[in-house]
Amino acid sequence: MSLVFENATLVDSLPKATSFFDAVSTVSQSSSSLSLLETYWAAWYHYMQNDVLATGLLFFLVHEVTYFGRSLPWYIIEKIPYFNKWKLQAEKTVSDKEQWECLKNLFISHFLVEAIPLWSFHPLAQKLGISITVPFPSWKTTVWQICLFFVLEDFQHYWTHRLMHYGPFYKYIHKQHHRYAAPFGVAAEYAHPIETMSLGFGTLGIPIIYVYYTRNLHLYTLSCWIILRLFQAVDAHSGYDFPWSLHHFLPFWSGADHHDMHHQYFVGNYASSFRWWDYFMDTEGGPEAKHAREERMKLKAEKLAKKTK
Repeated sequence: MSLVFENATLVDSLPKATSFFDAVSTVSQSSSSLSLLETYWAAWYHYMQNDVLATGLLFFLVHEVTYFGRSLPWYIIEKIPYFNKWKLQAEKTVSDKEQWECLKNLFISHFLVEAIPLWSFHPLAQKLGISITVPFPSWKTTVWQICLFFVLEDFQHYWTHRLMHYGPFYKYIHKQHHRYAAPFGVAAEYAHPIETMSLGFGTLGIPIIYVYYTRNLHLYTLSCWIILRLFQAVDAHSGYDFPWSLHHFLPFWSGADHHDMHHQYFVGNYASSFRWWDYFMDTEGGPEAKHAREERMKLKAEKLAKKTK
């Protein structure tokens, strides 16, 4: 029996579905007030008749379909010379062999490292009070919670990523991710398992901490957040900066040019989604930022020298 419906009487009255689309038909007839997406959501849980399995499989599919689905267009773009004028490191190309090596590592990571917390997430979600019921929360609630997660994850990512560039953390863990000085979309999650868990903590850990204190989070909101976070990560590693890229309209958004410099020069630009932490902590990457930093240090030294005379 699924807990996707708050009304226990309704749950008991629904016949078992022989297929997913049979479940869709059953749910739509019994709950006409639900939106199409809410109907499909409820039908999925009703069809599975096992909330642990339904959530685990849903989470895993959301991750895999979003990650590889978003990476595929960047792979195609890489093969079309027309787009080279927007490639950030146009002189560097990624071979199919490199893409395949990256993919093999990702398959191992996804099925052995990331699959376990995803598949076992439902019991934790139930204990924390993460809801799976329909109808979904209002769009305003969903939007502001996702915005909050973006801001908090960016903070966590900045400091954790910066730590990963310190001595042994870089040598034994983070160096793997920097194998590609000119990143490409699917390489976003190419990383050491420890890095996958530590930097990935911001994606799942922050919502878990949030719902622990508020008891107010829906699995649908969490799924939307994960999808958007994956889009951001893949796009940041795409290696392309188009005139219509988001940071041209939202100057504080990081974008591919911000993260590409991090891979190209190996230092600076540690944040994931926004530019403000690198700006305020004076860790912006690239030759222009380095030159500006050196000029500020030079002026500071000159002022200090005048005071000591």
